[in-house]
Amino acid sequence: MKKIILLFSLAFFSSFVSVDGCYLENEVTKKFVLSSSFSLINDSKDKISIHTGTGFVSLNKGSKTSIGCNVGKEVCWANEGKKGDVIFKITADMCGKTLKLSELMK
Repeated sequence: MKKIILLFSLAFFSSFVSVDGCYLENEVTKKFVLSSSFSLINDSKDKISIHTGTGFVSLNKGSKTSIGCNVGKEVCWANEGKKGDVIFKITADMCGKTLKLSELMK
């Protein structure tokens, strides 16, 4: 009985080992930035409303907000609590910077 359990255990644990003896690993990699944000300045002449990818924000002219650097999220126009057209997508090179809305609308 001990031999059967030993053989079963050996077969079970060997299923997690590849042919060259290394443990199999998940080779999926993700590019992301942790605990980072960027600032967005409303340099337009009007008060605006945007959806930051995680929530809605209203910005008076000349005001600034901090947006989490969630790479790939879209920042959209907002109207009465509804998302509108996309302004820009967040990229890794934006993280840690202060950006002007007019430069991102091009």
